[in-house]
Amino acid sequence: MKEFRLQLEKVFDFLGEIIAFLVIAIWAVYIIDTNFVFLPEVLRNIFAYVRYWGLLVLVAVEGFECTIKRNIIIRLIFYILLAVVVIFSFFPDTYNMLIAYVPGAVVPTTSTAGAFIHF
Repeated sequence: MKEFRLQLEKVFDFLGEIIAFLVIAIWAVYIIDTNFVFLPEVLRNIFAYVRYWGLLVLVAVEGFECTIKRNIIIRLIFYILLAVVVIFSFFPDTYNMLIAYVPGAVVPTTSTAGAFIHF
């Protein structure tokens, strides 16, 4: 099992390096485009999404690489925290649905959809 985890660590290390390079390249092109506006609107929108989600994927991959050599408690904590971030990013109204089950809780009436993605 230890050999498998060491091999998996190498895979996550390689993926992290590739993702980090791509995310930084996209950030650089996106920032240059804000000054000189040369990208088509569709590509600019795709780069904006990649800026947000690429960083989340990079942090997840690097977190997997870091926790693969730790004990199960540390890995479980990371997995739970990552799940919370992903769930609330994809489904921002989940908090309102969950808090509605708490007796006496005040549920906000405004939607937070899209609150995590800023362009």
